[in-house]
Amino acid sequence: MVQRLQPAGTLPTEHSPLINETGRPNLGPLASSEPNINGNGKSITNVAVKRVDESDEESVASGEVETQIERGQVVRIISVLLIGIFVAHTDGSILLATHSNIASEFNALSDSTWLITSFALAGAATQTIYGKLSDIYGRRTLVLVAYSIFVIGCAMVGLGQTYWQVILGRVISGAGASGMAGLVSILIADLLPIREVAQWRAYVNLVATFGRSIGGPLGGWLVDVIGWRWSFFGQVPIILVAILLVTAYLPNITSKGSNSATSAETDSSGLKKSKLSRIDFKGSFLFALMILSLMTATELGGEKYPWSHPLIISMFALGIILIFVFVKVEQEQEEPILPLEIFHQRDAVFSYIIISLQTAAQLGLMFSVPLYFRITQGASNTVSGAHLVPAVVGNAIGGVLSGVIIKRSGRYKALTVFAVTASSFSYLLLLLRWHGSTNFWESLYIFPGGFGTGVAQSAVFISLQAVVDVAHMAPAVSFMYLSTTIASTAGLCISGAVEGAAVRYILHNRLVDLGFGAEKIRQIILDAISDVDFVDHISEPIKEAVVSSYVYALWWTHIVSFLFSFSAFVLALFIRQRRLAGLVSS
Repeated sequence: MVQRLQPAGTLPTEHSPLINETGRPNLGPLASSEPNINGNGKSITNVAVKRVDESDEESVASGEVETQIERGQVVRIISVLLIGIFVAHTDGSILLATHSNIASEFNALSDSTWLITSFALAGAATQTIYGKLSDIYGRRTLVLVAYSIFVIGCAMVGLGQTYWQVILGRVISGAGASGMAGLVSILIADLLPIREVAQWRAYVNLVATFGRSIGGPLGGWLVDVIGWRWSFFGQVPIILVAILLVTAYLPNITSKGSNSATSAETDSSGLKKSKLSRIDFKGSFLFALMILSLMTATELGGEKYPWSHPLIISMFALGIILIFVFVKVEQEQEEPILPLEIFHQRDAVFSYIIISLQTAAQLGLMFSVPLYFRITQGASNTVSGAHLVPAVVGNAIGGVLSGVIIKRSGRYKALTVFAVTASSFSYLLLLLRWHGSTNFWESLYIFPGGFGTGVAQSAVFISLQAVVDVAHMAPAVSFMYLSTTIASTAGLCISGAVEGAAVRYILHNRLVDLGFGAEKIRQIILDAISDVDFVDHISEPIKEAVVSSYVYALWWTHIVSFLFSFSAFVLALFIRQRRLAGLVSS
């Protein structure tokens, strides 16, 4: 049986072309495509090796010619990358638990979502380019770039003396974190058979979940004891160690099955093309501008400006125009930053939408949970952050279980339907039971939501990988991460807008019933939405009005999460279960 690299235009097989049949590296003659004999006497083909005479001079000089990787090396590679995954997700959980306190220090609680959305905006603007650049320059090079950018951003956040300096640091961190997360999944898809991908991504998700689990309590504890800045300074030395380990252990793998490494290396006149000339700068710029325009309008609309404001309308209009311009430009590119063929597959499109809806639902919930317990129970920042743990633990368990099931059965559609059903049930429980006096057992109602999202992350990734051309896998995976980044921002913005509008409306009516004048009502509402600690320093009647207004407002955010998750359920019914292809033989 001979394992061959699939040409562009085919689907991935169950076997990775970078690992030979014995699990040992095959480093045979680079200039030969003839079968070699391995240690067991079996004939195998150097499927993952670029021929020397077909490689561009830069690749040969930098040692980026691909070779097969043994499974033991796969374990070492992924283990090293887990450090970045852990830190990136700890960072995100810290922000979810402490964003209100950070913003309150600068008297900007109403702008606290910018700490999260600025990070997401930067990640969205840079996400897709990592995949394509890693095809050209190698995975290791781009991983190191991403880690370095993230370190700079963390240091800037910790040193920031104004709120907008802190925001700038979050922007830089987001640009790095998008590569830290996305490139790991691209490498796993490079190195492993398709049935094993979900299980290995589950292990990665387990580490990510551990980071998210301790990030909330850790961030709250640091705020209470030594200050929030150390939660960012502390990430710097860890990532510096990760940079050294990546340099030592990660080979500079480029795309498997992509013609970008060979056929795209000469132009129409037959001359060699440099790597720089292969980058789709026009598409990258247009895509980043399009994403920033649409997402910034979403963030500002309804909160800073009414949706009918000329600025919001103009930004949405610009974003829509840029979509059409981007598509036109990409159709003419030899190596587009985002191959449009990906979207010719219905299941790929459905996969993107399902994971986006699930992410939006989950992030809306994760944003509201610490605030709910801080307002209703006067919980400390540490305790409020700890209430996120059931959801993230559920996420880890769901990811691991779904990975095992997919590896054994190859079935992913039923898991996807089950995942969105579990999440919808969770949000329904919150609607029915979270009304301000939530006990310990009722606080666990968020577990099914996290569990369903964990299952969906594994199952939807396989659904995507099962239909996407192997030559387009890196940009396809990058776009999946972009979809979740956009969804995270949308979920936070929509939930925040719903919560803010509801608090203002309900609190105004209740203060009127208490007999307060217009000016006093305006000041109370302003204080209530600007400082999370305001409820600790007001009289009982006003406190009751503020707390009940928040409870009612957060109830509406759970409706938003439920609608997102239920919509994902409807789409999941139309995903087609495909047989995961077997080994190609000759």
